[in-house]
Amino acid sequence: MSTFKLTYFDIDGGRAEPARLAMHIGGIDFEDYRFTFDRFNEVVSTTPLKQVPTFAIDGKQITQCNAILRYLGKKADLYPADDMQALLCDEVLEAMEDMTHKLVATFGLEEDALKNAREALVEGAISHYLKWAQSKLEEQGGEYFIENKLTVADLKVFVWIRGLNSGHLDHIPTTLVEEVAPLLNAHCERVAATPKIADYYSSRGL
Repeated sequence: MSTFKLTYFDIDGGRAEPARLAMHIGGIDFEDYRFTFDRFNEVVSTTPLKQVPTFAIDGKQITQCNAILRYLGKKADLYPADDMQALLCDEVLEAMEDMTHKLVATFGLEEDALKNAREALVEGAISHYLKWAQSKLEEQGGEYFIENKLTVADLKVFVWIRGLNSGHLDHIPTTLVEEVAPLLNAHCERVAATPKIADYYSSRGL
């Protein structure tokens, strides 16, 4: 049997969190290797592209969070078998990753530069992506993004919405999602109530 190791920051969110959730839902054993931010340079010096997350299968490191998530989604029965539904699932994954890139580009900015950049995102790209994601959810009936059941697309959006609502992102109002795309908040609550996800966060004291 293969051994799995996921390497990422010691946070309950970010690019690795959907993969963690997929493995917990699927009952997949893995090493959840977490490190503090001050060890970033040390850790990424051992990774293929000098970035995280990485996912090691029997010691072989794989990069790219969406590639990792699709692989695990297939193993956990959280990825569509139908080609068209898989395409729609991938569309959501990649859109969320686009938005993540835009937000991460503001990390490292300070004071007015950070405030101005984040406020521009709130007024522009983030609100646009929220409305787009809500429209995709509505197209599928309003409960889940693909085939009216939980998939990795839901996990990806769930982690993104949870992050926006967290209050940990300076100059991103915690009311933004509710004001711009309230169906995504309802979706977030629905996913959070999934028994294995609720159990996972309870075990983390969250």
